[in-house]
Amino acid sequence: MTETTSIYDIEINSLSGDAIDLNDYKGKKILFVNTASKCGFTPQYAQLQELSETYKDNLVVIGLPCNQFGGQEPGTAENIESFCQVNYGVTFLMTEKIDVKGDNQHPLYKWLTKKNYNGVKNSSVKWNFQKYLIDQEGGLIDVWYSLTKPMSKKITKYL
Repeated sequence: MTETTSIYDIEINSLSGDAIDLNDYKGKKILFVNTASKCGFTPQYAQLQELSETYKDNLVVIGLPCNQFGGQEPGTAENIESFCQVNYGVTFLMTEKIDVKGDNQHPLYKWLTKKNYNGVKNSSVKWNFQKYLIDQEGGLIDVWYSLTKPMSKKITKYL
């Protein structure tokens, strides 16, 4: 990955293993959220789904399961998909389980967390349900930590 990489060039797979082409979402904002099924913030899935439905014409919500914080996402892809659909009616896109920090950090999170890639700011992923909002042209708008609820005005003012 080079410092000039566009977010649209980053490869990631869906929870079912299919390639996701981020180019498909050019012209829409994208909210990336690292998720976990056994976290105190897990009920945010409901608001993420509400956000996805409310702003579906202008926004794509993408959940990225991660087991790096307290081992709170231990499940398989099938476990995660079932949990999200049964408990929260999740229909927004979910990716494969990834690392959002450390030696095996996924390229998407290298881009999201490093200013020399995203051109805006450095950040670190502190816990599950941290949110990164990307604009219609693939630029980073901002990042919010877990305590910021998906339907918060801090986020919706950009939508």
